Amino acid sequence: MTSDNTAPKPPAKDPWDLPDVSGLVIGVLGGTGDQGRGLAYRLARAGHEVIIGSRAADRAQAAADELGHGVRGLDNAGCARESDVIIVAVPWDGHARTLESLRAELAGKLVVDCVNPLGFDKQGAYAIVPEEGSAAQQAAALLPDSRVTAAFHHLSAVLLQDPTIEKIDTDVMVLGENRADCEIVQALAGRIPGMRGVFAGRLRNAHQVESLVANLISVNRRYKAHAGVRLTDI
Repeated sequence: MTSDNTAPKPPAKDPWDLPDVSGLVIGVLGGTGDQGRGLAYRLARAGHEVIIGSRAADRAQAAADELGHGVRGLDNAGCARESDVIIVAVPWDGHARTLESLRAELAGKLVVDCVNPLGFDKQGAYAIVPEEGSAAQQAAALLPDSRVTAAFHHLSAVLLQDPTIEKIDTDVMVLGENRADCEIVQALAGRIPGMRGVFAGRLRNAHQVESLVANLISVNRRYKAHAGVRLTDI
């Protein structure tokens, strides 16, 4: 007679059991632009210490003063150094240059890339395919000592910045190589009322998430809306 010494499998982790991120300091590179300002405002309103980064510290501080809620403004390097999590919200044409210049300051940091490589012509917005495959993959290549994730691509800057709007009903697709890092970003998204952070795969799948913004721009123009994305059956 043989005995079965196989240990029972531990119960599967609840995918909605996310970490407490309330004490994290959030930096926003490109925080003087519409998307960056909107994310900074929402996260500060949720109780986070938020730092806006810009090439010029005085410009960053001016934007921070307008947002209130204790938001601070520093140059990009200072923002990267003093933050636990850094959201990259710079224009696509300055993406590589900005990240290259901050490689040392971003080493060891959790970086969240929300940049959408887009072009515009008479037919509207269209997706650009970077050599690396996506903006997030470019960030990972340029920041080998950072923990790069991708998220916050499909949010309306208009809604984010509107102080009369209490909830933004949308899902945030989060991509990355490390599940624990993705869960931190998912939890950050969930700090904004109405939002859910949803794990959506590895960075190799970031291109289609980034490029979907071109479709949302078309939706918004046709319906005069500020459309986001909501995933069903989860």
